[in-house]
Amino acid sequence: MTARHEFGKRLMDIAVSAVALTAASPVAAFVAWRIKREDGGPVLYRGTRVGRYGQPFAMLKFRSMVVDAAKLGGPSTADDDPRLTRTGQFLRRWKLDELPQLVNVLVGDMSLVGPRPQVASDVQRYSADEMRLLDVRPGITDWASIVFHDEGTILAGHEDVDLAYDELIRPGKIALGLAYVERRNLRTDLEILGLTALALLGYRRTPELLQRVVPLDLADVRPANVRR
Repeated sequence: MTARHEFGKRLMDIAVSAVALTAASPVAAFVAWRIKREDGGPVLYRGTRVGRYGQPFAMLKFRSMVVDAAKLGGPSTADDDPRLTRTGQFLRRWKLDELPQLVNVLVGDMSLVGPRPQVASDVQRYSADEMRLLDVRPGITDWASIVFHDEGTILAGHEDVDLAYDELIRPGKIALGLAYVERRNLRTDLEILGLTALALLGYRRTPELLQRVVPLDLADVRPANVRR
């Protein structure tokens, strides 16, 4: 990515996140009220993630699990995870739990588009080639977020959810993340944002449109045994 494109991407991140935070403030206030009303616990979850160039940062999310959920299970979450609260199930279905990450985008920890940030234990398993994922700011959405938008459904029913994630989802996510790092530009970012919106709305032709822009065969990225 050239310096010009880097500047344009950061400018878009600041402008869009600032406008979105303002526009979504009523929704955010309602969500905060629902979370607090359900169990009285903290509204926000601050999870340490590895950012660009390996720098750790606190990723913000609306709390969707019971208090101290990290002590009760691993980092992967299935739709049937007993740690999920009733409000949390709704938030995850519509990705509203990730709304506070617009603050991370605004301050520069994240970007609107980029590979999803990972915990340190997962980054420690990166190969030398996979370390290139840290060359860019992690994002709220990317190609993998769309391809595996139903991650919780894929993981549901597995006894070892973290193992299922490693076998069924992680390889595809890394492949798509590396493809983005190699081919990133502002046009790609805009395409990803548009496709993310279509996926959230349940547009049935989203996979077809996605395959037109992703430089990988999605049949290989998402194996048949994880198709719905």
